[in-house]
Amino acid sequence: MAEAATRGGFEALDPCVHCGFCLPACPTYLATGDESDSPRGRIVLMRALERGEIPADDPALREHLDACLGCRGCEPVCPAGVGYGRGLEAARERLTRANGLSARARGILSVFRSRWRWAVALRFASAFRATGLPALLAGGSRIRFNLGMLAASAQRQRGRAAPGQAPPIRHTARPPNRPTVALFEGCVMSTLFRHVNDATVRVLEANGYEVVRVRGQACCGALHDHAGDRDAARALIAENVAVLDGAADRIVVNSAGCGAILKEAGHLLESPGAARVASRVRDVSELLADAGPRQGAPLDLHAAYDAPCHLQHAQRVHAAPLQVLRSIPGLTLRELSGSDRCCGSAGIFSILEPEMSRAVLAEKIRNIAEASPRPDVVVTGNPGCLMQIGAGLRAAHLDIGVAHPVELLDRSYRDAGFYSGEKREE
Repeated sequence: MAEAATRGGFEALDPCVHCGFCLPACPTYLATGDESDSPRGRIVLMRALERGEIPADDPALREHLDACLGCRGCEPVCPAGVGYGRGLEAARERLTRANGLSARARGILSVFRSRWRWAVALRFASAFRATGLPALLAGGSRIRFNLGMLAASAQRQRGRAAPGQAPPIRHTARPPNRPTVALFEGCVMSTLFRHVNDATVRVLEANGYEVVRVRGQACCGALHDHAGDRDAARALIAENVAVLDGAADRIVVNSAGCGAILKEAGHLLESPGAARVASRVRDVSELLADAGPRQGAPLDLHAAYDAPCHLQHAQRVHAAPLQVLRSIPGLTLRELSGSDRCCGSAGIFSILEPEMSRAVLAEKIRNIAEASPRPDVVVTGNPGCLMQIGAGLRAAHLDIGVAHPVELLDRSYRDAGFYSGEKREE
C-alpha cells in the first residue's frame, strides 16, 4: 500500500509482459500502425518516465502519450490485468506538473473548473444551437465539424410510432425496497443535454424510483483528470462528495465519463465520504435494468447501439443498456460493428488532437454507413460520443440520428401514456 501511494499509479502497469494482445484493441495503433501509439509501446514509455530514463519534457514522449484517447479498450483484452488507465493518469499528472497544460487545454479546463463559467458558456452554446445555424453549417472542415457536434446535442426528433400502441397507463407507487436516487446533473448534461436529464427523471419515476435533485453540484472533474490536472479533478470531486454524500441510496449518472470518475472517487480522494459516494454511483441503465424495466409503447425504429468506452471498459457495464433497449417493443436493435472501439471523442481530445480524433472516428462512420439495413438512429450513453458520432454522420451526409438510450425509452413511455397530465401521441 505504501509503495502504491509512493508510485502514484505507475504500479498498475507492473503486470504487463508485452504480449501484444492489446494491439488490435487500440484505436490509435490501428490508425497509425506505430508501436509507440499502442498500449504496449506507451507502457514502455511510461515505465521509462517513472524511472527517469526519459525526461518529462521529451517531445516524443509527450506526443505519444498525448495521442492516447484514454479509452481503456486495452484493459478488458489484457490477460495479465494491467491497469493501463491508472498508469496513464499517473504519467499525465507527472507530465502536467513538469510542463504545465497547453494554452488550449488550460483555457477549456478553466471554464469547467467554475460552475458560473461553464453555465454561461454552455447556455450561450444552447442559444446559438437554437438558431439552427450549427445544423445548417455542419460539415467536414474543422470549424464545420465542431458546429456539427453542437447540432448533434439537440433533442432528437421523435421517431415513428408503431401501430397497436398500448393504452394509457399512469406510473404506480414506489415498490417496496426500491432505492431513492440522486441525479448527478453534470455540466454538459444539465445544459446541452438537459432533455436527457429530464427524460432520465421521467423514466426512473415511471419505474418506481424516487428521484432527488441535489443542489450545489460541480463538474465531475473527468476532463481535468484525463488531461493530467488531477489537483483540479480532486477539488471538483470533493465539491460533489460534499453535496452528494448521504443525499440518497443511489447516485444515478447518465454520462459514461462522469460515471467512471465518480465510481473512482474513493481512489482519487481516499476519504470515507468519497468511498461512500463511489459505492453508490450507478449508470442509469443499471438502475433501469434492475427495475425490469417496464415496457411502454412500440417504436418502429432500427437502432444501432454503440458502447461508450467509459461505460463498457472503465465501468464494465455492457449488458444493462442493451437490456433497456430490448425492453422497447417494436424496436429493431443491433450492436454496431466495432461498438467496443472508441469514437475519438474522449473528452476534450477531439479539440486538442483533431486529426487523430477524426482518423479514429472514420472507421465507426464507415461501419454505420455499411450496416444493412441502415439504422435510423445510433444509440449511445455519453454526451461526447453523441456529439462526435452525430457530427461525423452529418459530415458524411448520412441522414441518421443519434440518441441516448433513455430518450428512446422516454418516447416509448410517453406514447404509452405513462406520464400524468400528458396525452398519448398518435
